[in-house]
Formats: sequence, C-alpha cells, structure tokens
Amino acid sequence: MTNELKQNEEKQKENTERKEKKARYSVRKNGKVNKNKREEEKVAQQEKENITSKKKTNTKLKRKEKLDFNFKKSNLKIIPLGGLQEIGKNITVFEYEDEIILVDCGLEFPGDDMLGVDLVIPDVTYLVKNKEKIKGLVITHGHEDHIGAIPYILKQINIPIYATQLTISLIKNKLEEHKLTQTTKLYTVKQGQTIKFKQMQVEFINSNHSIPDAVMLAITTPVGTILHTGDFKIDYTPIDDKVIDLNRIAELGNKGILALLSDSTNSERKGFTMSESSVGEVFDRLFLNNSKRIVVATFASNVHRVQQIVNSSIKYGRKIAVCGRSMMNMIDAAIELGYIKGAEDVFIDIDNIKNYSDDQLVIITTGSQGEAMSALTRMANGDHKKVTITSNDMVIISATPIPGNEKYVSKVIDELMKIGAEVIYSSLEDVHVSGHACQEEQKLIITLAKPKFFIPVHGEYRQLIAHAETAKKLGIEPKNIFIMSNGRTLELNENEATLTTSVPNGKVLVDGLGVGDVGNIVLRDRQHLSQDGLIVIVVAMDSNTGEIISEPDVVSRGFVYVRESENLMDDIKKVIYEEIRKCEENHITDWSTIKSNLKDTLRDYIFEKTKRNPMILPIITEV
Repeated sequence: MTNELKQNEEKQKENTERKEKKARYSVRKNGKVNKNKREEEKVAQQEKENITSKKKTNTKLKRKEKLDFNFKKSNLKIIPLGGLQEIGKNITVFEYEDEIILVDCGLEFPGDDMLGVDLVIPDVTYLVKNKEKIKGLVITHGHEDHIGAIPYILKQINIPIYATQLTISLIKNKLEEHKLTQTTKLYTVKQGQTIKFKQMQVEFINSNHSIPDAVMLAITTPVGTILHTGDFKIDYTPIDDKVIDLNRIAELGNKGILALLSDSTNSERKGFTMSESSVGEVFDRLFLNNSKRIVVATFASNVHRVQQIVNSSIKYGRKIAVCGRSMMNMIDAAIELGYIKGAEDVFIDIDNIKNYSDDQLVIITTGSQGEAMSALTRMANGDHKKVTITSNDMVIISATPIPGNEKYVSKVIDELMKIGAEVIYSSLEDVHVSGHACQEEQKLIITLAKPKFFIPVHGEYRQLIAHAETAKKLGIEPKNIFIMSNGRTLELNENEATLTTSVPNGKVLVDGLGVGDVGNIVLRDRQHLSQDGLIVIVVAMDSNTGEIISEPDVVSRGFVYVRESENLMDDIKKVIYEEIRKCEENHITDWSTIKSNLKDTLRDYIFEKTKRNPMILPIITEV
C-alpha cells in the first residue's frame, strides 16, 4: 500500500508538473510556440501603449488637419499712392503682412493753377508710418514720372532701390544732386532676373517703351502672381533689337496670373502704336539733300530717338551739337553705358558750331514741350546765348505735346515761323511715335496674361474706363475689374478681391528748397494776388488815445496804378477814417479786430466801385 501510495503521489506530482508546464507552454494550431504569460503580458502592454500612441498621433493629425482646414492666408494689399486718374507721380504699394514692396516713385509737373510750384510729389504719410515694413523700391523705367520723386522720399524713408542699368544711372545722378549717394543702396538688375524678399519676389521682364531698359514686373506673392506692365508698347522692330518678352508673359499666364495692372495711356486709341524705327525713315528723308541746318527738339530721355538722329547724321555727313543740361547729361550717360552707338566722332561742343556750315550741322535740344526756360523756347525768342535761329534752319519737333502743353508748343512754333525757319512737327510728318500701347497691344497683353482680376493704371479717369471696356470685351467679368483711385486699398486673395479702406494720399508741392510748405491756402493767396493784386493800408495811431495821427498810406500792387486812380485812393482813405471812427465809438481797441473790420469794409467798398477783389493787408503802427 505504501508503494502504491508513493506511486500515486509521484503520479499526481507528474500530472501537476505537466499541467504547470502545459500552462507555461501551449502549442498554437499552426505549430508555433507562444511565449510565457509574462512575455504575453509584456507584449499586450506594449500593444496597448502602441494603440494609445496611435490614438494620440491620430488625434494630433486630426487636429492639424482641422487647423489646416481653418487656416486662411492674409490678403495682399495693393495701394496706389499716385498715378491714377492723373498723369504723373506714379507709386504703388504691394503689402503682404509685415512686408511692403514699392513700385516706382515719380513726380508730376505742376499745372497752371500751381503758381510758383516747381514739382509735385506723392504724399507718403502711409509709408513713413509703415517704414519698418518696406523691403525695397522697384523701378520699371527711368522717366521722371516714375523716378523723379525718389530723392525727396529718401529723405523720409531710407530704402534700397532695384532697377535696370540705365535707370540706376539716372537715379544715381539725382541722388548726387541731393547728396544721398552715400546713404542709399542701389542694386542693378538685369532683364530676366528675379529678386527675392521674405514673402514676395519680383521678376524683371524685358519690355518696350520710349526709353531703354524698361521692364514689366511679375510680383509673386503667397496669394498669387501680380503682373505690372509699367509703361509699355509692343515694338517688333526696336532700335536696340530687344523685343518685349511676350513668351514669358504667356508662360506666366498659363501658370496663372491673379491680377494684371496695365498701362492705360493710349487706351482710347485704336490699332497699334508705330515702331520707333519708322521715325528713322522719316529722319533719313528729311536729311536727304537738305542744305539747311537741322535743329531737332525731343525728350531728353528718348535715347532711341537720339540714336536715330545719330544714324542719319553719320549717313549724311553731319556733326551733332547738344543744347540743354538734361539732354547733355542723358546723352553722356547713354554713350558711357553703350546705349548710343557710333557716336565717337559725331558729337561736337556747342561752342564750335561756328566752325561748320549749315549743311554740316545738327543741333539736338530740349524744349519739345514749349517750357518757358527751355533751350528751344529761348531760341524762338531770340535770347539763346549760343544758337540763333535763322531762315536757313529746319526745326524738327520730334514729340507730341503733353496734355496741357499744347498752347506753349503752338506759341514756340509760331515764333520760329516768324523768324522764317521751316518747322516740322507731328501734324505734318511722322517725326514722333508714342511709347505707349494702343488698344490692340493692350488686348494682346490681356489675352496672354489671362488675369483673374484686372486693374487699369497710369491714366486719366476716361483712359482707365476705356481700358476697362477693352478688358470686358476680352471676357473678364466686370466684377473682377477695378477702377481705382489714389489711396484706395484693394485687398485680394486667390478667390476674391475687395476695395476696402483709404490711406492718406495727395499732392505735396515742391517750391525751391521747400517741400510741403506750400499748401492750398498759399496757392489760393498766390492765385488771388495774380488775379486781383494787393492793397496795403498803413495807419499810424496814437498809443494813448488810439487816434490816427497821420494820413493813412495806401499802396497798390497789381490792382490799379495809383497815379491814374487818385480819386479812388482818396475815397479809400475816407473809408479808412470812417471805419476807425466807428471802432472808437464802439470802444474797440483790439488791433486784430480793427484790422478785420478795415478789411471787410474796404473789400465791400472796392468791389462795389471796381468789381475787383484785391488782397487787402492792413498794417497798424503805434506811435
């Protein structure tokens, strides 16, 4: 029994060990052995952690996707500070978040009502306020209405300038005059090159205009590409053989252009603008078998026109003398940079023209707009120190009058003809072609660019409207066309564009060394003085009694000639006595009040007697 019990115990023990072993090691159906429970628990824990980690990751991803879904890019702001509904002072702000790029910075020439004013520049109050955002000033070309205000703006905001070679040279000359070369960074950019800023970049695209090195600008922003044409025309036979890069415009159009800002100057003119090379053919014809001295007046900046004059002069054996400081500076710069070719021996000093016969000479001069102090105007008036116009001169005015200058140009033509000179101008011969695109060229740019939004720029209101009508005919939706005004902000993104707030803008007048110190009140006074003149009233009064102790003195300037109007002067003195007596009776002793009463009474009296309204300036001296 004892053995049996012993055997049973051993058998139970073996069964227990077998069960424990079976519990530790079980066989899978596929024949592979699982790990022990501890390892299984470890694996299970690891899997649990992995699942938790995946959940967290998924949660993060979902959150990120949610954020991405709700994320909205900032709008691009386009703010013209000048150049819209006017000719001149072109400057446009492109602003994205904390970054501003400026395009052009030009001036405007004063109108007839801006007496004594030299220049008009844009109001840059908004830029001064946001100067820390400004990354650069990008220039399309070197005309005054695009670069003329730069020295004045740089005195308020020091910013780097990016432009092509000739444009940089012209800007440098201006900075030297204002002693700003040491403090201003200038960067020369080639056509086809791209400059990169933090969030925006600008590509320079070769264009055609009436000055070399003109470019269009492709401004890439986070919301899309903006194409700014600058001033342009499409010239298939340009003088420098640099044809506008239509291929690049088409490439950008195929990729997608969000907005197009396009030159509207000639938007009312149908057809195409003639090639600059056509003027050279007319010059050749006028130079052929001509025994007269030839005087050509044109814009100093029209280097291609000067090149054609050089070509015809060389062809027909003539020397060239230059009149006008701006013309001399421009030609010197163009020759130095290689924009005028074949000029090594053709130019002579103006002082040496007496050494050549008339049929051996050409004189290039400024004054194509009839400016009062220009070289051509002084020649026409007979007071030029070095050139005297005679009946053996042919004067070619190779330009068209800027709107507002027609009467000045006509006067110069009349004076030249009175002398006996032969005068050739655009109404008689094709001696000038525009540097701006007409309707068919504008259509081509719009068609190639295929913009979502269209903004006509650079023109009077009627020109902007005409350009907008052209865009409508090409299929751009009216709601996507914006006729803007200076200071108004256009905010846009990939989907929409909206006109929003306005920023400070306007005209800042430059008079001599004064910038902005001549305002509307000063202009009004100048106009008043120019129209009706001035009367100065000087009254000496007793400091104790307030009585007039001597006869008032009346001084007239630009109103009437005193010696021929003695009766009127006597009557004015009587009015003065009477008004001061009334002040005494009413116990008025304040000098400012007495002066005000004198002005009011005299103004009414003088207008009743003369129907004129001169400025009245009372002066009271205490004795």
